[in-house]
Amino acid sequence: MLSGLIIRIKAHYMFSSMPTKIRTIKMGDDDFMLQDGYIISPRAGLEIDNLCPREYRMIITQCLNEGWLKPVAYVKDNELFWEEFEK
Repeated sequence: MLSGLIIRIKAHYMFSSMPTKIRTIKMGDDDFMLQDGYIISPRAGLEIDNLCPREYRMIITQCLNEGWLKPVAYVKDNELFWEEFEK
């Protein structure tokens, strides 16, 4: 029953006819890295606080290494347009 609910939710978003001006950028995509002439930095990432217990940091690290947890950035199309225009 629960898996059917999840499939219906995914299908709802997949077939949406509403236009969006927000783009999803994943690690490895061309636009994932930001550059300003001095620094090259990823557009999104994870920051783990020093107070996070070691066991949890190890779990998060394993999730990243296995590909279960991935950095993703959401950017408006007009922001990407201006970035390309300024190059």
